[in-house]
Order: sequence, then structure tokens, then C-alpha cells
Amino acid sequence: METNPIIEKIQKLLALANSSNEHEAALAAAHAQRLLSEHNLAMADVEAKQQRPQSADKVETTVAKTLPKWVRNLSAGVCSAFDCQAIHHPAQGKMTFIGVGADVQVASYTFSYLDRTIRKLCSSYMKYHVNDSNQSNRNRELMRQSYYLGAVLTINSQLVQQKVQTPITPGALVPIKEGLIKKSMSELGAIRTVRGRRSYINTHAYNQGQSDGKNVSIHKGVSATGGHSLKSLLG
Repeated sequence: METNPIIEKIQKLLALANSSNEHEAALAAAHAQRLLSEHNLAMADVEAKQQRPQSADKVETTVAKTLPKWVRNLSAGVCSAFDCQAIHHPAQGKMTFIGVGADVQVASYTFSYLDRTIRKLCSSYMKYHVNDSNQSNRNRELMRQSYYLGAVLTINSQLVQQKVQTPITPGALVPIKEGLIKKSMSELGAIRTVRGRRSYINTHAYNQGQSDGKNVSIHKGVSATGGHSLKSLLG
């Protein structure tokens, strides 16, 4: 049977996702996920002849030592979309994404991209909707956090729809991945649970965040900035 060229390309990208070059690995993983979505393929189509995974992988990214609610919500949405888990390390200002294979690279890459994008959108909103001479610091911060929460709500909804359309993990592999991730998490020791608090909302900022969130592409365009093998696959 003739090999599907798209599946072959995805398999090569997933192989590059294990590159020691973190930037190249993230680009390859993200592009593989985009191809899966564009061609309505499931990982089962790609992993049919691949070996059963033996362990979970970890990817660290820098975050604030204290995470606002919107960042926690965003990380939870991304992890759910890419079948991963994330653990925040307040003392180090780090977040560890834990997943199997390319999932964890894509999750970390997507989280960082969405985090930057939402912050830029919020900065633009605050610039044009906040009059510093008439707004108290408390009210400005309420507007900012409300905007963030609204944007994340919409983006997380898009991530849910993406997963429904293109499941990351075929049914048979779900318990295997969950077991490997759980084992990897247990090796990190005790995990502190953060209890969510009630959020006060500025309605205008929240609604604008929701509206702007609809314009955020969860499939970020990937530029060919890696090595020659990655360039050929992204071309």
C-alpha cells in the first residue's frame, strides 16, 4: 500500500520534535499538530506502526512565581487540549508540562504563544479604553484581569472544539498515556493545590476579551527558522 505523504510528513515532524534543539523541536511539533487538524487526521493514523510509549516527557517554561487566575485557566485549557498536565513551581518561577511524545512540546509551545498573544491584546485594549487620570489603580487592574479572563474563556472553548474535531490520542492509548503522566507527576513529589477564588468582573473588559479572543488563531503560523530538514518539511 502506498504511504500517505501527509502521514509520512507528520511522522518526520514528530521525529524532529525530539530534537535537542528546543526551538526546532517546538516548531516541528506545532506544525505536525496543525497538519493533523488541517487534514482531519487522528494520531491513530500516524501511530499505527509506532511503538507503544514507555515514558512521559517534561518541558519547562518560565512563568511568574504567582500565577493569576487567567494564566491557570489557560494552562488548564491547553493541557486538556493536548492530553498533558502542568505543574507550577512558585519558588523557581517555572511551569513543567508533562505529556507523551510530541504532545508536551505542542502544549508548551501553544501555551507560550497564547500567553504572549493575550497579553499583547490586553495591552492594546488598556491603551485605548483606560484614562489614567480618571481610573484608580484598583479599577485598572480589575479591567485588565477581566479582559484576560474573557479572552481565555473564548480561547479555551476553541481548544475544546479543536480536540473534538481532531483528537490527540486514539482511544486505546488514552489509559497508557494517563498512566505514564501520573507516574511522572508522582516522581516530582507533593503537588500543592491552589483553590480558586471568586473573581470580580468588569463587564465591558470581560466581554471585549471574549470578543478579541475569537480572533486568536490557535494554529499559529510556523516560520521555517530551524535546520534544513525542518525547512524542507515546513515548505
